[in-house]
Amino acid sequence: MSISLKYGNTLALSEFLLDGNKITRIESLLYFGVQNLTAVLSNLKKDGYLIKKKKVTMAKTLRRVNEKIKCEHPKNLPIRDIIMHEWWISNE
Repeated sequence: MSISLKYGNTLALSEFLLDGNKITRIESLLYFGVQNLTAVLSNLKKDGYLIKKKKVTMAKTLRRVNEKIKCEHPKNLPIRDIIMHEWWISNE
C-alpha cells in the first residue's frame, strides 16, 4: 500500500516563505521537518524568486521560535555569540 501525499513539508515551507516569513535552518527543521533548507531555497530560486539572507544571532532565532513552540538551549551555550542565517523571499 502506498500513500500519495499532495501537501508535504517542503510545500508547507515554501508557502510559509511566500507568505512573507523569514526562516532559519533551526526553524525549518522544527516547524516543517525539512532537513535540507538549501534544496527548498534553490527550487524557489529556479522558479524565479529572489531569495535574500542576513546574519542573525541564535538568541534572536530562539526568541522567535519560542513564540510558537517551546525550545530550550543548554544554559552554557553562548546563544548571543552564535551567528546563523535567516532567509526570506524579497519583493524587490
